[in-house]
Amino acid sequence: MNMTQQLGQQKPAGDPGGQALSTPEHIALVEKRSAHNYSPLPVVIAEGHGAWVVDVEGTKYLDCLAGYSAMNFGHHNPELLAAAHRQLDRVTLTSRAFHNDQLGPWVSALADMVGKQKVLPMNTGAEAVETGIKVARKWGYEIKGIPENEATIVVAGNNFHGRTTTIVSFSSDPEARTGFGPYTPGFRSVPYGDAAALEAAVDHTTAAVLVEPVQGEAGVIVPPKDYLPKIREICDRNRVLLIADEVQSGLGRTGTIRACEHTGVVPDAYLFGKALGGGILPVSAMVADENVLDVIQPGQHGSTFGGNPLAGAVGSTVVRMLTEGPYLENARHLGAVLRRRLKELVGNGVIAARSIGLWAGIDVDPALGTGRELCQKLAERGVLVKDTHGSTVRMSPPLTISEDELNWCLDRFEEVIGELRDR
Repeated sequence: MNMTQQLGQQKPAGDPGGQALSTPEHIALVEKRSAHNYSPLPVVIAEGHGAWVVDVEGTKYLDCLAGYSAMNFGHHNPELLAAAHRQLDRVTLTSRAFHNDQLGPWVSALADMVGKQKVLPMNTGAEAVETGIKVARKWGYEIKGIPENEATIVVAGNNFHGRTTTIVSFSSDPEARTGFGPYTPGFRSVPYGDAAALEAAVDHTTAAVLVEPVQGEAGVIVPPKDYLPKIREICDRNRVLLIADEVQSGLGRTGTIRACEHTGVVPDAYLFGKALGGGILPVSAMVADENVLDVIQPGQHGSTFGGNPLAGAVGSTVVRMLTEGPYLENARHLGAVLRRRLKELVGNGVIAARSIGLWAGIDVDPALGTGRELCQKLAERGVLVKDTHGSTVRMSPPLTISEDELNWCLDRFEEVIGELRDR
């Protein structure tokens, strides 16, 4: 009996309204009937509680990806489920044609939490980024006075802001970009972490700089300490908006509500998503002061589901949990454990390890195998993580994980590295 079988003795309830399928049957059905826009590990999850998930065979896994930070508060979080259940019994959607009683309290709490005045609610992270792009262009024309249709936005290379046609237009990832042209103009890409290159790209047509405080998809790339402060100064000097994409890095992942806090930088706008919906439904938002968001008037931007009552109820609970709960402290404390344990592996099968809070990018020696192979071997030992770009592996466990659970995960990681090194 392997470790994952020892961990999971209880069979999950499964879908009470559907037919029980085995893992191979589930995978075969997905391969046959679903578009192949993902290449998941061969694990079929049926239930989740805290930092753990259980597959259709009853095997238990420690989820150290947490939905790319969407599950910051863990699976089946009782506070979030209670908020959702209460709202499900009342009303879930009104559209923005009418007011709902959850929207005002939620947007007020979110704005206050990050020190801004207004919120433009949407659903997915990509929608939040698209909102930021539209607002920046409108601000550039109406406030800065950029000539019509000439606005530019400076972005960073190796970024990940989503996969819409506009966003992939300024992606440097060939898998995300190739085959989807013609591409949307108006973007200038410069190397991430290079403030001098960014400054050279800014001119009178620049409406905004759009940047991730930490690049997640690229492998948890933490920029130089002076990078964001230099961007802030460049933006101030050139009357340019600084928009921080905190969809993955925000809401506790790095041990702070905003990753920008690590350098003391206050951007003109934040883009939030993923954890904002508590892992229950997609919720995102652009948060900025009124001198930025007031350029949007009725009919110019919106969403049927954006700001819906269910999102408001869950989003308000997320804000309260972040401000009152132990999640930030847990991310900071366990982040130090994660950093120390990974540092011990550097030079022993690991080329480099970058971490901030409970978020790590680990570059495994390519001679040992691909990141995919490493993730597969970890899954066989009961740990779920995700590879990105060759032999790099990302870890982003729920902020609810315990120190014992984190160390158990890292023990398994060390075992796999040792096995690959010794074969």
